[in-house]
Amino acid sequence: MTWLREITLRQKRALFSASMGWMLDAMDIMLYSMVLAHLMKAFAMSKSTGGLLASLTLLSSAVGGILFGILADRVGRVTALMVSILIYSIFTGACGLSTAVWQLAVFRVLLGLGMGGEWATGAALVAETWPSRHRGKALGIMQSSWAVGYALAAGVTALVLPRFGWRAVFFVGVLPALLTLWIRRRVEEPEIWRAHRAAARESGERGRLSEIFRGPYLRPTLVATLMNAGTMFAWWGLFTWIPSYLALPPEEGGWGMSVVKSATWIVIMQGGMWLGYISFGFISDRIGRKTTYIIYLFSAAGLVTAYSAARSETALLVLGPFLAFFGTGYFSGFGAITAEIFPTRVRASAQGFTYNIGRGLSALAPFTIGALARSHGLSFAFYLTAAFFLFSAGVAFALPETKGRELT
Repeated sequence: MTWLREITLRQKRALFSASMGWMLDAMDIMLYSMVLAHLMKAFAMSKSTGGLLASLTLLSSAVGGILFGILADRVGRVTALMVSILIYSIFTGACGLSTAVWQLAVFRVLLGLGMGGEWATGAALVAETWPSRHRGKALGIMQSSWAVGYALAAGVTALVLPRFGWRAVFFVGVLPALLTLWIRRRVEEPEIWRAHRAAARESGERGRLSEIFRGPYLRPTLVATLMNAGTMFAWWGLFTWIPSYLALPPEEGGWGMSVVKSATWIVIMQGGMWLGYISFGFISDRIGRKTTYIIYLFSAAGLVTAYSAARSETALLVLGPFLAFFGTGYFSGFGAITAEIFPTRVRASAQGFTYNIGRGLSALAPFTIGALARSHGLSFAFYLTAAFFLFSAGVAFALPETKGRELT
């Protein structure tokens, strides 16, 4: 842990703010999955409709990610980060006020705008603040906070849902807005972005998103977007429905677990997810981003297959943390790879585009898995996510290796 002594207070604050924003983003977005079985009863929704609402959120998050990436390149990483947190917090709480499916859909779409923007702004802030030799670790720590947020969503649901109902679960999602007060006072813009802004003012030239579709940036843009689309489809198709898979009664293709039991198992899975995020950063700083990506994705495909074929609760309990480890940890590499490919003038825009176009393309995942589950069951539908993990592993071979690159 000697590397921690090299880190400045400014770098720690940047990492903390981005990590907390991402953690609370995860909590807010996953509250929907935690109460989805109850929403389907309250609004008489089918699995297809429940999946469709999750897909709408992912589509709007793709738009939000692109817009906030451009905003972060224009007005700063910190400002864009605060706005994104406020948006997803306010509209998570609003979901609790829904009295009809269309209202819930509108609030989920607006929530998605802020959700998509948080990652693009936070990843750029951390990547530009931390040195190259520790960038993978820092982004791994930031990404690992998603697992903590997922576990928080399960914990909030277990505590609040039995006592106050699903509406109160969403009301808890307003609390992340308080984080923006601390960010505004304590977090500074990266020096590399400030230098770029000063130079841009003198020259009158600004980076444009169109740059990533020309010259040396076109190929990595396409590869990163396509690979991320595959991994996003697999992740959202799988982890949107796992809580329902555990909670739904056997006659509906689930395991019939109680709210407390299913939430406990989800929290246990998040332990594996957190370790997957963290380990990816350390491993990729040592052996490279590309190699680590490929190892994780192939492992994820095999573990999804085993999880889907499990026929006992013990098998699910044992496989769950390993599935979460490999089926999620690879996300820690995306921020580092894209930060090291693209220059400062379009870095946040490029990260927002490649990450969130992939997320937008994956928006079909919750709906597709839900629709497939209606006729074949969730355990069968999960095999489709294994196929997408394999697809992304193949695409990952086309990635450039960027370990050790200094930012330009």
